[in-house]
Amino acid sequence: MLTIGGSAQRFCDGITRRNCLKIGAFGAGLTLADLLRLRAQAAQASQGKISLPNKAAIMIYLPGGPSHMDTYDLKPNAPAEFRGEFKPIKTNVPGIEICEYFPLQAKMMDKLAIIRSIVSVDEHSDSLVMTGYPERISRVTNHPSFGAVVSKLRSSADNAVPPFVSLRGMSRGTEPGFLGIAHRPFTPSGPGLQNLRLPGNVSLERFEDRRALLTSFDSLRREIDATGTAEGLDAFTQKAIDMVLSGNVRRALDLSTADPATRERYKGVEQFLTALRLIEVGVGCVTLSIGGWDTHSNNFTTLKRQLPQVDKGVANLIQDLHDRGLDKDVLVVMWGEFGRTPKVNNQAGRDHWAPVMSALVAGGGMKMGQVIGSSTERGERPKDRPCTVSQVLATLYTAMGIDPGMTFLNGAGRPVHLLDDRQVISELLG
Repeated sequence: MLTIGGSAQRFCDGITRRNCLKIGAFGAGLTLADLLRLRAQAAQASQGKISLPNKAAIMIYLPGGPSHMDTYDLKPNAPAEFRGEFKPIKTNVPGIEICEYFPLQAKMMDKLAIIRSIVSVDEHSDSLVMTGYPERISRVTNHPSFGAVVSKLRSSADNAVPPFVSLRGMSRGTEPGFLGIAHRPFTPSGPGLQNLRLPGNVSLERFEDRRALLTSFDSLRREIDATGTAEGLDAFTQKAIDMVLSGNVRRALDLSTADPATRERYKGVEQFLTALRLIEVGVGCVTLSIGGWDTHSNNFTTLKRQLPQVDKGVANLIQDLHDRGLDKDVLVVMWGEFGRTPKVNNQAGRDHWAPVMSALVAGGGMKMGQVIGSSTERGERPKDRPCTVSQVLATLYTAMGIDPGMTFLNGAGRPVHLLDDRQVISELLG
């Protein structure tokens, strides 16, 4: 059994989100070979239907809800109890300022775009930003995640490369919904392979012996299998083994094979490098997260620790996408589930605030070096160009070559639109 364990995240509601995956018995009792087989069956059933161009997405989720007024929408002229401790700094795009703890992003604002007028919902869940629907709705309608849609539509000649990888484990926002379990993400956890290993009592040589024994049993089974099913199962079992032991995905996850100078640049934010390497080997969508944004108290102390890490990860990722010629084909989005209260509370914190939040987007052939929308003088509401989370997702789908108005059959056999609110943010699209 290969065990991949994630870390716990505790929010103000007291709920701990722990992600754990065991290859060999993950998902709904599925083996990795089962998932690969289901993926191939789904692809075969979709022959002749729309196929997604080879664009890809990296979705960075900041669970807990980061403060918009302390990141990308500072209010230096607001009263002290609103503006907080941080100061804005100029960027390399005239007229655009961001937080002083984002100096690396400030130097590459021409490669980024900020949306400052997003209306959200007060819900500690990634459902809205990953599916376009709040969890209270998606629990009933079972809408699929962005990555699951990419998995459904993206053509791949190599089923050993999963189209959707979640570096943050499973959650409501990564579920495939009515698209089916074949489109669940492959979910290794952590920055590399330290949690992806054979049991201590099983050497690689012993594992190879077991594989040889399995092959012998399979050969015998084929001889008595009149349907030919066993032969097909053998191929997927082999692909599962290859993915774990020697395939492109394993090499992408093994950061020890990366250039030492590159590893040093990503030190402390290795998830960003892992995401980049997965995209390079053909994964269609990668999700990752940096937790710790539910700052009801000590907001500024916490952010002084968090923001430099985000700045380092984002800046290195975006620069590497450009340096490797991937910026037109790979889009990046970073956001949390909502903003935080404009007024600082008596514990030096900010509470949940759904009326307005900010997001960062980059790449994907979208128009960069701009700010979309604005909030009021105290950061309380959208001032102009209000938009919804669903509209942002519609824009990202469009940039990926996916029609946000397309329909899929749900579990009841009814056609359901990918998004109900699917007006795109035209300023971002070429």
